[in-house]
Amino acid sequence: MQGKHEMVSCASVGQAAFADHRHRFSADTRSTKIFLQTRRFLPPCDGLPMRQAEVSRNTLETRITVRLNLDGSGQSSFATGVPFLDHMLEQIARHGLIDLEVKAEGDLHIDAHHTVEDIGITFGQALARALGDKKGLRRYGHAYVPLDEALSRVVIDLSGRPGLEFHVDFKRAMIGAFDVDLIHEFFQGLVNHALLSLHIDNLRGDNAHHQAETVFKAFGRALRAAVESDPRAGASIPSTKGTL
Repeated sequence: MQGKHEMVSCASVGQAAFADHRHRFSADTRSTKIFLQTRRFLPPCDGLPMRQAEVSRNTLETRITVRLNLDGSGQSSFATGVPFLDHMLEQIARHGLIDLEVKAEGDLHIDAHHTVEDIGITFGQALARALGDKKGLRRYGHAYVPLDEALSRVVIDLSGRPGLEFHVDFKRAMIGAFDVDLIHEFFQGLVNHALLSLHIDNLRGDNAHHQAETVFKAFGRALRAAVESDPRAGASIPSTKGTL
């Protein structure tokens, strides 16, 4: 949407050096270049330790706040106005063992598209900030998760490059009042702003709810593995390039 802008507040980033002052910035959400330039200078918020982040993103369509702790215990709190998405986000928190809080106000009188997509974007921004320079992380994670007849596989690479392969043939278009197309939109927004490579495959399933739930549970499990510290790696960056 042309003319769409976002306002993102300060956020904590582990293992990064920033000037000791606060500021806000405005960036075109469709411009990756501007986003990458501004995110380098975003200062840490007072009182938030490493591997935690809080990001607020406000547009003419939505107002989103995401707070996460990568070293949490799976605690979560959601108020998005989209109950099925709340249920799926809870799977990420519980199975990823991250503490996750999401608050959203969106133009739900139209539909849930903008709200779900923008939550994915804001989640991705918060994840990128919490990860910092990625020193000492495992970088890669994968998980297979079954639920009755359904089975999904998710593979993550904290590569610094956005890429999504999404292969889920949902057996119906709606899960209650939730449009299953929005699951792709959520992950696309997350990938673009977390700057990670993500492969999602539903290997089998006859029930759309089960298909979706295995995807989100597997994502949580894979993310947990990717962001874990690797004691053998020390403070090295897990790339021969020396940066991610």
